Amino acid sequence: MTVTDAPPEPAPAVRKPSGRKRLVPYWLLLPGILWLLVFFAAPLVYQASTSVQTGSLEEGFKVTWHFATYADALGEYYPQFLRSVLYSGTATLLCLLVGYPLAYTIAFRAGRWRNLVLILVIAPFFTSFLIRTLAWKTILADGGPVVEVLNTLHILDVTSWLGVTEGERVLATPLAVICGLTYNFLPFMILPLYTSLERIDGRLHEAAGDLYAKPFTAFRKVTFPLSMPGVVAGTLLTFIPATGDYINAELLGSTDQKMVGNVIQSQFLRVLDYPTAAALSFILMAAILAMVTVYIRKSGTEDLV
Repeated sequence: MTVTDAPPEPAPAVRKPSGRKRLVPYWLLLPGILWLLVFFAAPLVYQASTSVQTGSLEEGFKVTWHFATYADALGEYYPQFLRSVLYSGTATLLCLLVGYPLAYTIAFRAGRWRNLVLILVIAPFFTSFLIRTLAWKTILADGGPVVEVLNTLHILDVTSWLGVTEGERVLATPLAVICGLTYNFLPFMILPLYTSLERIDGRLHEAAGDLYAKPFTAFRKVTFPLSMPGVVAGTLLTFIPATGDYINAELLGSTDQKMVGNVIQSQFLRVLDYPTAAALSFILMAAILAMVTVYIRKSGTEDLV
């Protein structure tokens, strides 16, 4: 007599979430979506409409799909575009050269002083951007200690030959604008670099040393590649706002150092040529988007796109 196996128990029925529960994630996303629609998408559409209008402030502006405004704006103000990219690119490079050693020191060498140094890095954010920039007018003032030291060391002779200063003064020169950009956006470089470096497992450095790698080789083969996400994030957070900045060029430069942000600000608030200002804004956004996309792909961090 054989004993037959008992029939398997039926699997418990999977209860599908009710309609209300399925909508919960969408309700949670609704405030953020509304925020983006009201404060990003709607102004963007309005600016796009403004850029193809014609008219004047007295007669009113009408949408006439005048796309020639883009070509006219780019043809007239391309020097300011190139100057903006040059100044912001130079400031980003200087921020990386200054910020990486500092972030490395904070991550691996600061010890119990780490929190204090981080506070000092963030401290400038507690002061107005405008006040910090105005302070540089005092620092770089003609006849001030900084300019006197640079003159004594004949550094200004070299910078004048390079075309970034004029004679024995620093204010109202490209160097002053670049210094202001570098100082104001340096924390945006240091913080992502520190976050990326702090996540690196210290045992990897020990393993590199066990394999007879010299300190520079370990940095080149281990530390720097693993910190690339921080490098990319820091350069983007520095380059993008620096390109559209106009405060530094307005306060530390002269008419020969105006950037595209100064032109947009002037067209909106002084000349009152809204279509040209809107067209310049869209050209700037498109140029930055193209450069950032190429940079991210070339740096091998496509996951950030």
